[in-house]
Amino acid sequence: MKLISALILFILTPLFLLAQENTLHWKLSAQKTDNTTYTLTAKVTLGNGWHAYAQNDPGTGIEPLQLNWDNENITKDGEPFVSPAAVPVADPVFDNQKFAVYKSGEIEIVQKIKITGDIPASLKISLKGFISNNAEFLPVDEAQTVTLEGGVESHAAELIKLKSVDLKHPAKPCGETQAADIGIFMIFLLGIGGGLIALLTPCVFPMIPVTVSFFTNRSANKSQAIKNGVLYGFFIFLIYVAASIPFHIIGNVQPEIFNNISTNAWLNVFFFIVFIIFAISFFGFFEITIPASLAGKADSKSNVGSTSGVFFMALTLVIVSFSCTGVILGTLLVGTAANGAWSLTAGMAGFGVALALPFALFAIFPNWLKSLPKSGGWLDTVKKVLAFAELALAFKFLSNADLVEHWGLLKREVFIGIWIIISLGMAAYLFGLLKLPHDTKGQKISTGRKVLGGVAIVFAIYLLPGLTSSANANLKLLSGFPPPLSYSVYGEANVKHKGVEPAVINDFSKAVALSKKEQKPILIDFTGWACVNCRKMEEHVWTKPEISSLLSEKFILVSLYVDDRKKLPSADRFIYTFEDGKQKEINTIGDKWATFQSENFGQVTQPLYAILNSEGELMTYPVGYTPDAKEYQDWLNCGIAAFSAKK
Repeated sequence: MKLISALILFILTPLFLLAQENTLHWKLSAQKTDNTTYTLTAKVTLGNGWHAYAQNDPGTGIEPLQLNWDNENITKDGEPFVSPAAVPVADPVFDNQKFAVYKSGEIEIVQKIKITGDIPASLKISLKGFISNNAEFLPVDEAQTVTLEGGVESHAAELIKLKSVDLKHPAKPCGETQAADIGIFMIFLLGIGGGLIALLTPCVFPMIPVTVSFFTNRSANKSQAIKNGVLYGFFIFLIYVAASIPFHIIGNVQPEIFNNISTNAWLNVFFFIVFIIFAISFFGFFEITIPASLAGKADSKSNVGSTSGVFFMALTLVIVSFSCTGVILGTLLVGTAANGAWSLTAGMAGFGVALALPFALFAIFPNWLKSLPKSGGWLDTVKKVLAFAELALAFKFLSNADLVEHWGLLKREVFIGIWIIISLGMAAYLFGLLKLPHDTKGQKISTGRKVLGGVAIVFAIYLLPGLTSSANANLKLLSGFPPPLSYSVYGEANVKHKGVEPAVINDFSKAVALSKKEQKPILIDFTGWACVNCRKMEEHVWTKPEISSLLSEKFILVSLYVDDRKKLPSADRFIYTFEDGKQKEINTIGDKWATFQSENFGQVTQPLYAILNSEGELMTYPVGYTPDAKEYQDWLNCGIAAFSAKK
């Protein structure tokens, strides 16, 4: 319950900021005590009638008003001193339960801190806690930056912007000016594919004849039935498209926000848990249902007026079918988020079209209903096959989180082993060897089930070499789904980074030094641990001898991971200021290289490849996903020629 409350407060915090504007103000200062110790002083002014919560029983879940920081080199030197002292009050917000609080007026918080290692020139300090006026209860989460006397200014920010990069005038005009990416139309088609799969689920398929018959029987004539059916389909499409609107608003924050969403470890863990739960439900162990009150409210409106009634019927379908469509939509969200809001909209539009089109078509041609297969046991089979697929996809989400956080839980061979077990389990079910809830004992196994079972066995056999360290371990048909070859239980020490040697990982400065020493151009590989197209390039294109030899012999390869969530050393963390005055905290490796990419190359998609000399001059136009090995080879050779001409 506490976790749920904390989550709700976290989600609603932005809504409270405006309300807090006139209730709390604070000023922060720092005074040097000795070479490693500073005293932080926060003077907090609370509005009239407001109070802040002090230290209370931890069981209440209410954190006291306090100073926080995100720097492992800084520790508290004693407990904070707060004046005036807290007083007990009966709080109406919590049924007059007594809490220790700081009364309105000025509160002074004094906290001594001890710093190990280099002293930063400035430090970001957050004021956190909760305040109330006996009617409202608001979280406090505000930050200020304070200057530390004797601190050393970090020069890491200077490495973000390369002044010599000229995207419009590279040394040679080869390559392309924009990174190749999954096209909007392709994502739209993927959305249609997801919608067609959703149509075959037990939550949606039986609704087609029922809904169309409803329109036909309730309409005064055929023309009205067609009109209502088409309108019904249009509203289904519109609802799914509208669901992507919030992501267009989010997109105004930072250019790489969608990449952060798609590779966020905890979002991926969340989807892993959701997919596991849905898979267990689809296996038939329990049913997931939307709260009756939610579906009932939408359904109750479906008889109000003609157009509004049709809209609420469409909304009812969307809500009721969510238990089957939710996992597909979740996959669509995470799979397209890195490509931006319009890609997500395209995917949702495709999904809505596929889901809406049958209702509209069957309303126009009601005789087609006779050709539809009757709902029955085949739907249960489809549902359980989807459960196995969801189980496999669940581990893909967990793998994404594992890779970006470097947990080491799902090495490549472990991941592939789990998929083999799932494939064999699916085959056993399809052949009737594995019984699941609601299966009929002794039921006849159809030809279709036998064919699918055979496909599952063939797939498991195809996966087997992936458990080894042999050359056949590169499962090219699945590039991007399993973890990379270097993320192996056999250890990374004997594995060349992406088949290329020498190579540098997440250290552009080192690549520049090597470029000067060896007189080779720098090939920047903007990549990600959870980037599917990056793995396809590395496992399909880079492994070709003519490409591999070029990368190893003619370039200094530096791979910069934009989704790496590992924290930078404290001395290397900083706040970067963009040309428009906006600021961004650079706390992780991914923060640094995502900003480096967007600032210098104007793109946030991966993969992106750029060739520079040691002076930071652009040799060619950057290129993105280039599955044609000959085209990629020509681009590399062009970069080599440009570098030689610049010497």
